[in-house]
Amino acid sequence: MLLAAPVLLAVTLPGTTQAAGKTHRLALQVSDNDPDKMNAALNVAANVSRLYTDRGDEVDVVIVAFNAGLHMFRADTSPVKARLDSFAKSMPNVRFDACDNTIQGMKKREGKDIPIVPQAKIVPAGVVTLMELAEQGWVIIRP
Repeated sequence: MLLAAPVLLAVTLPGTTQAAGKTHRLALQVSDNDPDKMNAALNVAANVSRLYTDRGDEVDVVIVAFNAGLHMFRADTSPVKARLDSFAKSMPNVRFDACDNTIQGMKKREGKDIPIVPQAKIVPAGVVTLMELAEQGWVIIRP
């Protein structure tokens, strides 16, 4: 005797949560020395983090800064340094990656060490970091 087994299909519609165990992953690119864009990236990170956390979903967010956007994470020039400190204390699922290629280029041009805020992790290359995150299924957005 052949029994037909029911087939269940899971479809995620906009505005609904993902399947249990799935972590949402967002990478935000900052490559301009523009305080409005830096603040926009922080606003997006906060909004995404809060929305998914409120839904009970896991979410990871990384802001990757390179080229002129590295000023976001420079201890001596960041226009958003106070917000970075606040994020580090209140949103452990948001991290900050600073491009070492850019740091080394700035060091050479400016003739001095480039201080990076303690909340940021230095990665070898910001663009490569974004590429590898995309290859792992992260969504990449440039606010």
